[in-house]
Amino acid sequence: MDNPQHRHIRSFVLRQGHFSEAQTRAVEAGLPLWGVDYRHDLVNLDAAFGRTAPKILEIGFGMGGATVDIAAARPDNDFLGIEVHGPGVGNLLKLIEEKQLSNIRVIRHDAVEVVEHMLAENSLDGFHLYFPDPWPKKRQQKRRLVQPEFLERIVKRLKPGAYIHMATDWEDYAVQMLAVLSANSQLENTAETYAERPVWRPLTKFEQRGLNLGHGVWDLMFIKRVV
Repeated sequence: MDNPQHRHIRSFVLRQGHFSEAQTRAVEAGLPLWGVDYRHDLVNLDAAFGRTAPKILEIGFGMGGATVDIAAARPDNDFLGIEVHGPGVGNLLKLIEEKQLSNIRVIRHDAVEVVEHMLAENSLDGFHLYFPDPWPKKRQQKRRLVQPEFLERIVKRLKPGAYIHMATDWEDYAVQMLAVLSANSQLENTAETYAERPVWRPLTKFEQRGLNLGHGVWDLMFIKRVV
C-alpha cells in the first residue's frame, strides 16, 4: 500500500481517449525515436537530445500543434514535452515526423513525478505551461497545477536567468498564477502584471475563436533571478 505521506493531488484525470489509426502508428514508430521513458532517476537531457542546447520543459502540450510550431521556429532550442493524454502524444509524434523535427522529446507520465525524479536542479532554460486544466469548480481548484509547492520544484530546476511562460483563458486562474509567481522571491516579472504574447507562441484555433468572441487570454512571463 502507498504511504499516504508520499501521495500528491493529481492535476489531471487520466483519459485514454480514442486513438486514430495515424496516432496509433505514430506512437508505435515514434516513441522509440522521440520518447523518453519515465524512471526514478535523473535523465541526461543532452544525451536524450544528442546535443548540447538550451532545454525548455513544457507540461501538458495537448495535441501538440503549438509545441511543434514553437520547436520549428526555434531550432536551436530543445523541447521536452510531458503529457498524459494518449491521443495527444500520438498526434505530437505524428507532427514531429511530418515536419521532420529533431528537437522535441516526449514523456507520457505524471508531470509532478517527472519533475521531482528525472530533472536535475539548474538544468532548464525555460518552462512553458499553456492553457492548463482550470478546474473551474471551487472544490476542484486544489487540483490546479500552479500552486506554490509545485512552482518551487520548477524554479529549482531552472538555471539563473531562465524564464517561465504561462498562458490561460480563465481569468481567475490567471489571477492565481500571477499571485503564485509573484510570491516566489526567486522570480521577477518581466511586465507590470500580465505580459504580451511572445511572437513565438502561436495562436491556436480554439484561442483565436475565443478572442473573436471577446474572451480574454492572459500571458505571464517571469525570469529566475541571477543571484
